[in-house]
Amino acid sequence: MHIKELDKQFVANTYGRFDIALVRGNGEYLYDDTGKEYIDLGAGIAVNTFGAADSQWIAAVTQQLMTIQHTSNLYYTEPCARLAEMLCSRTGMKKVFFGNSGAEANECMIKAARKYSHDKYGDGRNTIVTLKNSFHGRTVTTLAATGQDVFHQHFFPFTEGFLHITANEPADLAILTTDKSICAVMLETIQGEGGVNVLREDYVRTIADICAKNDILLLIDEVQTGNGRTGKLFSYMHYEGIKPDIFSTAKGLAGGLPLGATVFGEKTESVLTAGTHGSTFGGNPVCAAGAINILSRLTPELLSEVEAKGQFVREELTSAVGVVGVFGKGLMLGIETEVAPAEVAKRCMERGVLVLTAKNKVRLLPPLNITWDALKKAVEIIKEVIAQ
Repeated sequence: MHIKELDKQFVANTYGRFDIALVRGNGEYLYDDTGKEYIDLGAGIAVNTFGAADSQWIAAVTQQLMTIQHTSNLYYTEPCARLAEMLCSRTGMKKVFFGNSGAEANECMIKAARKYSHDKYGDGRNTIVTLKNSFHGRTVTTLAATGQDVFHQHFFPFTEGFLHITANEPADLAILTTDKSICAVMLETIQGEGGVNVLREDYVRTIADICAKNDILLLIDEVQTGNGRTGKLFSYMHYEGIKPDIFSTAKGLAGGLPLGATVFGEKTESVLTAGTHGSTFGGNPVCAAGAINILSRLTPELLSEVEAKGQFVREELTSAVGVVGVFGKGLMLGIETEVAPAEVAKRCMERGVLVLTAKNKVRLLPPLNITWDALKKAVEIIKEVIAQ
């Protein structure tokens, strides 16, 4: 049976898939079941950090597979411990909890924030403020945290205790000092699924100052923005002097394997104690080995190149015919176009370039090491498609 027919018959109908079946890849190039080649500007939605079938990553993962593939968290393992040390040493944070996904990393962050407040202040201080147009996951709790009404359907009752305010609107921040039930603010510095909306530096700084003065925890969702995607190791590093109390990350962390991390600062490092949280697969040795390889290659030189490539795309597309604007940082970019984003994605796919969409924008999330030749070729095709 054909791949597409098999999928439609047996896989739950939860995805609006593009009409291609991908069967293999090499770096920034992917191939479908007819042999057609595509330049990949989506990287599995910011997951395949160094593209498809990366040889260094494969070697690290394979070596661990041949050693031991899983132990559970009842035992110590070297990859888990080494990865935690790498994350802490490169961020100045103190502790890490490993799960399997971004949603799980955010669930852990939410639980930890509420426990911190309950331990210190008791009942009644458990509200978490998030931003409108945010996206934090698809569990019942992370959907409740997500600031988009379109997601608040069907699955009632949603978890209580979330307030949504308008991003980049200072007037809305007054609630942080007037509502005494608030224990944390949770935000993405760039709202990916919400349309690649970048938070202003003065806005983030104001939030951080209010949080510090009122012992409100600053939580940053780095699920999509992390691991070099924006040209910094984590996107909050673009904001001078800003340091979260907890941040979450996933997607590109393990380069294509399922791994999420919740990373705790000094104020929160001891909140979770034995038995208060857990994960069967979290910190799996194979996934951790893949992540160690990824993090070890996110060097200052590589991150500088990510910023340079992002700047090239911005310069090429900002003044292009049919482009309203280009948004984002590094290789996390959103292009607002006169043509509907879905139509742009369809035309690009026909021309051998895979792009994504987010709200009213075409979204680009290519492998961080995409070659200049492939990037330039893809951008030219995008320009031609948008101008049609």
